[in-house]
Amino acid sequence: MIRVSIWNEYVQEQLDEQKFEFVREWNVSEQVQQEFARKAEMIRGIHHGAIHNTLCDLIREEADLEVRHIGTLEMEECGLTEDVLKDTDVLIWWSHIAQEQVPDEIAWRVVRHVQRGMGIIFLHSSHMCKPMRFLLGTSCTLRWREGDFCRVWNVDPTHPIAKGIDDYIELEEEEMYGEYFDIPKPDDHIFSSWYSGGELIRSGCTWTRAAGRIFYFQPGHETNRSYFHPQIRQIIRNAVRWCAEPGIRLEELSCTAVRGPMKKG
Repeated sequence: MIRVSIWNEYVQEQLDEQKFEFVREWNVSEQVQQEFARKAEMIRGIHHGAIHNTLCDLIREEADLEVRHIGTLEMEECGLTEDVLKDTDVLIWWSHIAQEQVPDEIAWRVVRHVQRGMGIIFLHSSHMCKPMRFLLGTSCTLRWREGDFCRVWNVDPTHPIAKGIDDYIELEEEEMYGEYFDIPKPDDHIFSSWYSGGELIRSGCTWTRAAGRIFYFQPGHETNRSYFHPQIRQIIRNAVRWCAEPGIRLEELSCTAVRGPMKKG
C-alpha cells in the first residue's frame, strides 16, 4: 500500500470568509471582494467543497493507494509535521495565492524528507511554491493567462507515468501556462501542452534529488475541471506509483566515512 498525503493551501475556497490575515490586509474593493466570493463558491462547487477532496477521490479509486493525511495552511505546522512526513511515501502539493505564507522552516522540512526518499508531486500553480523552488534551485517562473483550449501531448509514451495514456488529451478549458518556464533541465520530459493561442509548455517533468523523486504536472486550475478528466486522474495516480517506486527512506543525509584501501604484503 502506497501512503499518500495531500497538501492543499485551502485558501481560495475560503476567500469569501476573509479568514486569513494576509487576505484581509489586501484592502481590496467591494467589487473585488464580491469576485472573491463568487470564485470561492465556484471552486467549492467544482471540487466538492475543497480541491483536496477532488484529489483524495482520484487517489482512493485505486486499491493500492491510501490517503493517510490531508494538510492545509491553517493547520498547526501547516499539517506537515515530522510525524506526518515520516508516514508519507508520496506528497501531493497544490497551492496558489498563499505560496509565501508557508514558513521557510516547513518548506525546508519537506525538502529534507524528499531528499531522504519521500516522493513529491507538484500540481499546477504549485510551480511557485517554496518546496519546489528550493528543490530545483530556479525561479520556476513562466508565462500565463486565463483559460484557453489545451492539448496535452504525450511526448514520452514509454515512461511509467504515461502508462495507459493516449497520444494527447484535450481539455476544453485550462489556464494557459507557457514558456519560458524557468526550471532546470528535466530528467524526463513526459508531457508538453499546446494552447489555441499558440503557446507551449513542458507540462509534465521529473527530477531526482538525492533519494527522492519529483514530478511536476501543469493541468489543474482551480475553476476548471481538469482533475475530473479520466486520463488526467490516471496520470496523477501513475505519478504516485512512480514517485514511490524506489522505496528508499534514509534516516539522514551525511557523508559516510569509509576504510582506506588494503595495504599489500
